[in-house]
Amino acid sequence: MRVLIPAYQPTDLLTGLVRGLLEARPGADVLIVDDGSDLARQEVFAACQRLGASVLRLPTNRGKGYALRAGFRHLDALRATGPVVTADADGQHAVTDILAVADSVDTAVGAAPHLVLGERQFDTDVPLRSRFGNAVTRLMFRAATGLRLRDTQTGLRAFPATMLPWLTTVRGDRYEYELVMLLQAARHGIPIRSEAIRTVYLDEANTSSHFRPVADSVRIYAPLLIFMATSLTAFIVDTGALLVVYAALGALLPAVVVARLVSGALNFAMNRHLVFPGGSPSRPRRAAVRYAVLAAALLLANYLLLSTLVAAGIAILPAKIATEAVLVSLGYVAQARFVFRVPSRFPQDSAHPLESAASLATVDPTSRAGDPRR
Repeated sequence: MRVLIPAYQPTDLLTGLVRGLLEARPGADVLIVDDGSDLARQEVFAACQRLGASVLRLPTNRGKGYALRAGFRHLDALRATGPVVTADADGQHAVTDILAVADSVDTAVGAAPHLVLGERQFDTDVPLRSRFGNAVTRLMFRAATGLRLRDTQTGLRAFPATMLPWLTTVRGDRYEYELVMLLQAARHGIPIRSEAIRTVYLDEANTSSHFRPVADSVRIYAPLLIFMATSLTAFIVDTGALLVVYAALGALLPAVVVARLVSGALNFAMNRHLVFPGGSPSRPRRAAVRYAVLAAALLLANYLLLSTLVAAGIAILPAKIATEAVLVSLGYVAQARFVFRVPSRFPQDSAHPLESAASLATVDPTSRAGDPRR
């Protein structure tokens, strides 16, 4: 088992976590990524090393996502095997829960790629900011992917080591990385399982959190908001065209067809370049044909549902809004898995290369992070 812990300005809670992990699972490898912490915190890392952990040091603070990718790249270079589990450094993950999530990973030869999330239950006194943020992200994630996850922001996650190359390609340098990971997993059809864990909030952990409510929230929601924004833009164009043609002709079917042709072309262009930039990059015509097939199916569904609502006495504008709300989630999932599907489960994103571990980090000479035998 490999435990990867990104840490920035950690407290003694990190030392306690390392001690507990190595006492409970003596054969475990604990790799801590020092994300540019200052000199005052180096004693914490030194104490962890004395306990048996390895430390990978980044020269400057780059963010949680960047630190995780650096750790994944380092473990992949060492040809790590078995389960790899990520945990936070602030004491919010109990040792028993970390071990349970790691043990839930299927590491058998030939096992399919999958993610296991340590799912907090939120059944105790949880800060309002955390409860609200997770609820919003959970709803937006479900709207965008059709998947229902109870905890999309958990930092306790586990994967088979065979997924390390893919994990290094997931984009995002800060807290948004973990949500992008889930969105990309959903897009690639990688199963996401959950393991119930305790919800732990400590005063020290809360006060030492480096989460920036505004800036980091924008980063977290950006992947979902981009898709919502392209869908909203297409919806506005589609609705405007629908109202104009319907007013001119007084017939619903041609109005729906014309509006969808105009908005569909716009939506295809935006989604290909903004939402799914890595999908079918060398086969835009094939993607366009798939989109046309999908658009025809959604057009039929749109017309049937819209005509049903209008026939029921609902005005065309609110009927249109209700129809699009129903179809937006279906449209995202279909575009991700059918129109802009990637050629393999673990694509290398050449447009966003990650530097090699050697160029972005240094391994402490007294650490065992560079020992391939571990």
